[in-house]
Parts: sequence; C-alpha cells; structure tokens
Amino acid sequence: MLIFRNALRILYFSFDDTSVFQVSQLHSTGRSSGPMKPFPALSVTMPILLILALVSGCHQTAGPNATEALLGTRVLVFDDGMDMPAIQARLDALHEQQQLDEFSDERFALLFKPGEYELTVTVDYYVQAAGLGMTPGDVRINGAVQSVSSTSNNKVTTMFWRGAENFYVEPDADPMLWAVSQAAPYRRMHVAGNINFDKGSWASGGVLANSVVEGRAGLTTGQQWFTRNSEIGHWEGGNWNRVFVGVEGAPPDQWPDKPTTVVEHTPVIREKPFLTWTETDGYSVFVPALRRDSRGVSWRDGAEAGAQIPLERFHVAHPNPDNRDNAESINRALAEGKHLLITPGIYPLDSAIEVTRADTVILGLGLPSLVPRTGKPALTTADVGGMKIAGIMLDAGPERSPSLLRVGIEGSGADHAENPTSLHDLYCRVGGPHAGRTEACVVIHSGDVIGDHLWLWRADHGDGVAWDVNPARHGLMVNGDDVTMYGLFDEHFQGYQTLWTGERGRTYFYQSEIPYDPPSVKQWNDNGRPGFASYKVADSVQAHRAWGLGIYSFFQGEAAANGVRLENSVEVPDNPGIEISHIVNFAGLNGGINHVVNGLGPATDVGELTLFDGYPVDESD
Repeated sequence: MLIFRNALRILYFSFDDTSVFQVSQLHSTGRSSGPMKPFPALSVTMPILLILALVSGCHQTAGPNATEALLGTRVLVFDDGMDMPAIQARLDALHEQQQLDEFSDERFALLFKPGEYELTVTVDYYVQAAGLGMTPGDVRINGAVQSVSSTSNNKVTTMFWRGAENFYVEPDADPMLWAVSQAAPYRRMHVAGNINFDKGSWASGGVLANSVVEGRAGLTTGQQWFTRNSEIGHWEGGNWNRVFVGVEGAPPDQWPDKPTTVVEHTPVIREKPFLTWTETDGYSVFVPALRRDSRGVSWRDGAEAGAQIPLERFHVAHPNPDNRDNAESINRALAEGKHLLITPGIYPLDSAIEVTRADTVILGLGLPSLVPRTGKPALTTADVGGMKIAGIMLDAGPERSPSLLRVGIEGSGADHAENPTSLHDLYCRVGGPHAGRTEACVVIHSGDVIGDHLWLWRADHGDGVAWDVNPARHGLMVNGDDVTMYGLFDEHFQGYQTLWTGERGRTYFYQSEIPYDPPSVKQWNDNGRPGFASYKVADSVQAHRAWGLGIYSFFQGEAAANGVRLENSVEVPDNPGIEISHIVNFAGLNGGINHVVNGLGPATDVGELTLFDGYPVDESD
C-alpha cells in the first residue's frame, strides 16, 4: 500500500515537454496543505522517477506522514535510509531557489535524523539545517554543511538569515566555507577539518558557538567575528574586530597590534534549545542546563546536563496560509501550560504573543517571522524566570509598535540569577521585506537575562527604506539589572543603537553601523552633539562592563552631502564601576566619527581604522 501511494505520487509531479518535473517532497504526504512555491526543475527520465517513488515507499513508515501533519510542508526530514542522490537533488533545488532571494517569504527547516549521510548541504536565505541527535556526532555529514552563495566578486555582506547546527562534518573541501554576514550562526558543530568564514571579499559576520573545529578556523577579508565556548585548532585572519570568549585554541590577545579580544571563561550561559529525535521516543526538545565560568563546548564529555521535553508538551504553531495559528490560538495554548514550537512561515499578528509562565520554551524552526500589524509588540513576557526564546525573526509592521520583543514589565525587580531567561538567535527587522515602524526592537525590563546572538536591524536596503519610512529609535533598551549579551549586532537606528540603564550589564562583542541616512545634523543630534552614540550607558549607571565594541560609519546620500558626522561612538558615565575593553571605529567613504568615547580618542576619518584601548583611559599611556 505504501508503494502504491508513492507511485500515485508521480501524478503530483508536473511535467513539461522535455520530461522535467518539479519535486515537492521525497515522501508522499497523506494530506495536502496547498501548493508550494515551485522548486527549480530537475531533468529526469520516467524510469528514474518511478525508482525514486518506489525507493521512497520502501523506506516509508507512518513517520513521514505524521511528521508533515505535525511540522508542516516547510520542514523536510531526512534519514540515512533514503536515497542519497534524491536527497541531494532536493537540497540542490532548494539552494537554487533560495540562494539570492534576500527578502523571500519562504522559510525552510532541513532536519536530519541520526545517521551518516554522503551529502553537500548548502544553506541559503531562510534555511535552517539541523541534526536531530543529542550530540553533533549523532548526525554525520561526509561532504559539507556550507554557505557559499555570494553577490558580485564573492561579496557576502548581505548573506544573512540562515543557520546550521548539531552536525559532525567530514569536509570534502579544504577549507569548507561558511561565508556569511549577520544572523547566520554556526553552532553546536564539529568540523573535522578547516573552515573559512568569507570568500576573500567583503564579509560582515558572524558567530561560531559551542563548536569544535579540529583544524584552522578564520577569515581572510571579513570585518569581524565572534567565537564563544568553542574548541579550535587555531585561528587566522580578520580585519577590524574579533572576540573570543571561553574558547580553547583562541589566538593570543595582541591588541592593538591585532584587533583581538580574548576572555578566558564565559561567566554564565545557557546553550540554545534544540529539537531531537529517537526511534523509541520520537521528537523532543532538549534544553541545555545553565553553565557558569565555562570554557569549551557543552557536549564533549558524556551526557550533557539539561532537560528533555517531549513534543507532546508543545503547541506546534503553523502559519496563516495553512489557516492554523494566530496570536489568539497561540496564547490559548500558552495559557494551558504548553511550550511553543513555531514552524517555518510568516505569522501576521493582531495582538502580542504573551508568555506568562516561568520556564516556557519558545523555539522557532526555519526562521519563522512574527509580524505585528496593529501597533502592538510581537511578543511580550511577564517578569518570570527561566524562559528560553530561540530561533525567531521579528519584523516591524505598518503601525508603530513600542517594541517588537518586551521581556518583563516596566519596574520589574525579581531576582532571576539562579534561573535566568535566555534569548538565542533572535533577529529583528524594521524595513527590508516591507515598510515597518517601531520605537525599539528589544526592550528588556527583567533582570538576569542572557542574550546569545541578536541581530537588530533597521534596514538600509530593500523595500520600505527611508528616514521617514522605517522609523525606529533604538535596537536594544536594557532596563533590567545583571543582563549579559554575547554577540550583539545592532545597526542603523535613529537614536542610540543600544541604550543601557540597568546595573551591572555586560556585553561580549558588539557590532554596530550607525545609520547611513540622517538627512542632517540638525535632524540628527543629541542635545546639540552630532548624532547619537551607538553604545550608550545612562549617566545613572554605577557598574557596567563591555569587551570588543566595533562601531562604524558609512554615511550616504543626504548625510554625505550635508557633512554629517558622529560625535562619540560610545558614551558612558564617569563612575568607578564602568569599564570598556577595546573599541574599534571605522569610517567609510563619507564623514566620520569625531571621538571614540566621551570626547576622548582620535577622530576616525574616511578609510581610517581606530583601535582604542577602552575606558577609563590609562593616563600613563
């Protein structure tokens, strides 16, 4: 019966006069949820097509049908009993479709069950590739897990919004490429070889986290990179700013001869939750335990500490095209005590998703986008501990929101030090796919929150992009105490990119381009000072620390014509508990930055790179 159903599946493929078909799936589905965007055509003969259908049937059980019903048509699940050339053809077709589709509405998750695969897995826009094992070694790829797409002359400065995690890779190229910029993490990976994070041209990455690279890891021309809790054979390259926290094999700190910042241990971290699968238990989500003063990966020695949550305890959300979920249905499930797994797609929201229960897990698959349409946030939480929010995109809508993500409520004061909330791989956009408006992207009122890779972006290109068309004041506002950020990317906002009013905050690696498009200093000034500092710590704060801050100016258009400059890249109070280690400034083709911090440090003019030790300034230098 299974083989018969798959043979009938041939009718679902569409042919043209040259025997070309468009593959929709490797397995039959048992139900239809509407047409998919066609994949690039693959030329085959009828016998090959029949063989593909029969092979699929021979290996099929109830699992794939149940998987599609549960996770949707944009989650593609593979096992090593499937035909490898057929899987490769599916992956290649998706690569052709997504490689240059920067503002696509499509979203995909490629999930690989434990086993060994002879494949080249190429990851492009809005694609997440993930192994479903408990450790990277459970899913072995002999070939590549790579990002290789580029624009002209091997530039990858716009290769955003993708990710790979939880694989062991035996590369068939030296080096393997994960050539990316922002919002493209490579995490929980084991690479038995060398890896490079650019293609020898413009690049603006990036994040390597909780990973092992046995050989060389590094850059040839990339601007900056952040590596956390990893083990690398050795590191080479990088131009402006590279930061290593809790990394075995990190290069020596040779600042300022080389723009490198090394912190030996990670003070507090919870690794990102991830989906797993076993033959006996099916799908579940593993939530790694909190670690303190850590170095190296979390999964190297024996069973990893953490909690396994069966998928039955999750509400699995599906996007509106399937007429499945909206804010009301999601909030109802959360109120009933469910966790939330968000499948790939776009989720327009007329009200905010509200998380009120401690320890709730919200996990996105395939970079789902939440889009508030009525001037409300996309997601809000109560002031409770232990929440894990991971793998989602937040796109500003047509009505101005106060924020896209709000953690806690104004005046929050509870102590969550023993059970902090953590945010992982969160990406906010204001403009780009469409015009959007918000006061801020992320506002954190709760204390003890951990940020593990955020990219907050007021769009500088795409649709709905102009000074008055995609207004947004701040990327990040931190009002809670004891908040820690690892890998914070925050760009192009019209006020302070980052505004910190909470006590004892910490940032490990910061990348920020100030806005390209201020019309004039008259319209863009902070009480008469040209522009707004990118990284601003409020005057009332007594204690704050940061390591490896990179702030760059690239004024264009009216800003360039009107001679716009930035007064200070960083502003902090002159209090004994304030310490900033290593600040990088760079100025592009127009304008520049007058001072590094608080009126101190040299001007950075067109084409110049300034490496500044930090704050307070050592008067003996």
